[in-house]
Amino acid sequence: MMVSTILSLCHKDTTFNHFKQIHSLLITLGPSQNDCLLPKLLTSIAPTSKPSHLAYASFLIDHVQAPTTTRLWNSIITAFSKTSEPHLSLVSYSTMRRNGVVPDQHTFPLLLKAFPKLENKDPFQFYAHTVKFGLNLDQFVNNSFISVLGGCGYLEAAHQVFVESTEKDVIGWTALVDGYVKNRHALEAMKCFVEMRLVGIRVDEVTVVSALSAAGMAGDVWFGRWVHGFYVETGRVKWDVYVGSALVDMYMKCGHHDDARKVFSAMPSRNVVSWSVLIAGYVQCEKFKDALLVLKCMVLEDVKPNQSTLSSVLTSCAHLGVLDQGKLIHGYIYRHNVQVNTLLGTGLVDMYAKCGCIEKALSVFNTLPSKDVFTWTAMINGLASHGDALGTLNFFSWMLQNAVLPNEVTFMGVLSGCAHRGLVDEGRKAFRSMKQVFHLEPHVDHYGCMVDLLGRAGYLEEARQMIKDMPMVPTAGIWGTFLSSCVIHKNFELGELAGNHLIKLDSNHSGRYILLANLYSTWKKWKAAAGIRKLMKGKGVEKIPGYSWIEVNGEMFEFAAFDKSHSESDRIYLMLDIMLVQMRLSGYVPDINLFAF
Repeated sequence: MMVSTILSLCHKDTTFNHFKQIHSLLITLGPSQNDCLLPKLLTSIAPTSKPSHLAYASFLIDHVQAPTTTRLWNSIITAFSKTSEPHLSLVSYSTMRRNGVVPDQHTFPLLLKAFPKLENKDPFQFYAHTVKFGLNLDQFVNNSFISVLGGCGYLEAAHQVFVESTEKDVIGWTALVDGYVKNRHALEAMKCFVEMRLVGIRVDEVTVVSALSAAGMAGDVWFGRWVHGFYVETGRVKWDVYVGSALVDMYMKCGHHDDARKVFSAMPSRNVVSWSVLIAGYVQCEKFKDALLVLKCMVLEDVKPNQSTLSSVLTSCAHLGVLDQGKLIHGYIYRHNVQVNTLLGTGLVDMYAKCGCIEKALSVFNTLPSKDVFTWTAMINGLASHGDALGTLNFFSWMLQNAVLPNEVTFMGVLSGCAHRGLVDEGRKAFRSMKQVFHLEPHVDHYGCMVDLLGRAGYLEEARQMIKDMPMVPTAGIWGTFLSSCVIHKNFELGELAGNHLIKLDSNHSGRYILLANLYSTWKKWKAAAGIRKLMKGKGVEKIPGYSWIEVNGEMFEFAAFDKSHSESDRIYLMLDIMLVQMRLSGYVPDINLFAF
């Protein structure tokens, strides 16, 4: 009677102090009752996930000595695998074995659920135990190991376990396909899916989601359309919210945003994930205005955006430079008590920095409780884009002092900041440190930054030598940067060399012809400049209009040079004329050589 009464006290709503009181009562009952009821107490404490509770539970594990049933230990392992301290499930298994309890076919699948949240992932030692206890032939156990080995990056081992499985069901096949997807082996995932179909395994919704993820990753819209048509449209699998979201994601990643929107509109049911996938897709396709419009529709339909949704929308605001919209989203986060995690905090920092509010970006950065490499990189790139080279270098140093290792994008910001202020020595040092200190291989964009840095500072020969020594083929962008530097520093020989090479490399880009023609005009080589214009006209290359955006009262306006599409064009051009007069009166003299074309 006493035992059953105590057991009834252990449930999810029991407070931590009550758990301690129950434990004290168990001790007074003697070793036999104590050892019997401790596992039940553990399974009740573990789901709370509070550090103090888990520490107490860990203490209890060390004091479980009497052999108990495997079923109770499985419950303890399950409870800990769902907490913020999943390694305690491994500790529980160790204690279980120390007490002589033999695992069953449920133990390892439950134990493996902790691995996605572990830092040091080594499931092989546990697979050895399955062989020891004769559980390696169990289909349920093998499927779990295929899934966890694939998720941990051990694809060959996952495939080996799959091959050695006596029975291969839809769960095992799906685990293998999903493993390839998680490790970005899209082609292998699609081949595995086709093979699965050929051997007659019935595909389910989970398999279709993995296959669509692989198609989106590979950019293979035809494979995605086949899966869509053969399995979803025909009703072979249920079109639920997960399949629908996977379809939207696939079409977006393949660049077919219209098809993605059609699928989204036809979905029988939608949740926050579906909306988030659509918004993220528009951002990926650089349809930033559409992303903002979808957010408005989402809120109107009373669907509450999550951190991922808001982060994607903040990216749209950053690219469009719509500060008012960004502030509205920040206000929404504040009013609705949305937890600002690292992802969302990085989005806010990036948005404010790109919208020109570097002080506000710094304020948000300083309030974030945790900062990863992406947060630091957003701040460094923001300072660089504002021309604050010293601030960029100081933040980079501060980042290293906080034991956060930079990535390739971080160095793009550092090199860009150095280029803005002409800090050549600092830029050279940062570029060398990429490979020598941080073991990061410089990409073509890093070489582009260095060519820009050296070119702006007038080190044209060194910039040319860097282009020559690049381990990859220099892009048109790098040659264009070098040509621009030659024009600025009026180096005719190197500029002519770069310009002629650039026209051969990128013959359909009008800007390349214009720069070279301007170079000839600067040196009063009118015949050569006319020849470039004639060459451009003969090849049918037209000048690409440059567009700008401006936000007025929360609304975006797009315009090009000599654009008169706006209803207030007359007043706009009148104000522009007034500004030009004021500039001339202040002594401004335009460099007409830059507009010689």
